[in-house]
Amino acid sequence: MATFASRPAAPAQDPKLQPWVEKYRPKTIDDVSSQDHTVAVLRKALASTNLPHIPDLFKARVLELNASDERGISVVREKIKTFARETPRHAPGVSSDGKSYPCPPFKLIILDEADSMTQDAQSALRRIMESYSKITRFCLVCNYVTRIIEPLASRCSKFRFKPLEQGSTQARMDMIAKAEGVDTEEGVLELILELAGGDLRKAITYLQTGQRLHAASNPPTPISALSIHEISGVVPTSLIESILQSIGIDPSTGIDPSLLASSSFTSVRTAVRQITREGWSAYQVLSQLHDALIPLPAIGAVEKSLAGLVMAECDKALCEGGDEELAMMDCLLRMREIMGKK
Repeated sequence: MATFASRPAAPAQDPKLQPWVEKYRPKTIDDVSSQDHTVAVLRKALASTNLPHIPDLFKARVLELNASDERGISVVREKIKTFARETPRHAPGVSSDGKSYPCPPFKLIILDEADSMTQDAQSALRRIMESYSKITRFCLVCNYVTRIIEPLASRCSKFRFKPLEQGSTQARMDMIAKAEGVDTEEGVLELILELAGGDLRKAITYLQTGQRLHAASNPPTPISALSIHEISGVVPTSLIESILQSIGIDPSTGIDPSLLASSSFTSVRTAVRQITREGWSAYQVLSQLHDALIPLPAIGAVEKSLAGLVMAECDKALCEGGDEELAMMDCLLRMREIMGKK
């Protein structure tokens, strides 16, 4: 019967340097927010002993690999197969916290970023899953389920984690800000949630980065909206509005004849140079221009469609290594011409 050696303990980490995404990570299923279906299924799996609850045996019974780093077939054949084939020892159902947990003789292999594994590695993993399913459970974590080969996907129960709702993320962010003594300007937390798009991990990272940045100043200052824009890489709304105005578009309504009349090559070049010299990403500018342009009521469907094609061509040019300033200049001047034909 195989034995399991204890892994060396990780060195103690300074609490001030600990990432908040780790510090405030859910510790139990009850802490998970806005994923009701997934939580309900996991509760049922734990109660039916289809999935082991092994708080005291975690080091011996769980193997976690980041498949984006260890993605080759050799890792599957050596690390994963070696761990999967070992038969776990019987363990009592009572844990050190005094609670009784169902503890079937399973081990758990977690493969993070599993969609980065090569096709050969996934095919080899398929055979291991078939051979050792009686003693080993596999958890594949991925961003794109379409990159997982069908034989693997068909053997798994799929849990899709949707973006969190505004109420859940707002409450969690307020709790973290209060616990860490974070001082923010009015509306900054709402801005962080908007930029994070339902990704709580991203929102917490933005908040911690902003806190460290402003706490390092003398004296410490509240986190500002401009700092959050710079941290996230999102172009400030004022700059996007200035670009729209340079091609004759009112940011709140649509095509404005007076703005269009004052628009010129020089005004477009000035707006583009401000963006490039401040170091903003042309990809991000295009994305935000698209999102700002489409909802405007005073721009017709034809003009929006033509502008979308122009932005798509600009994106293609950037992907092929084109100069950002020239590509943006060409894009905006062509969009200005489209708006002038209305």
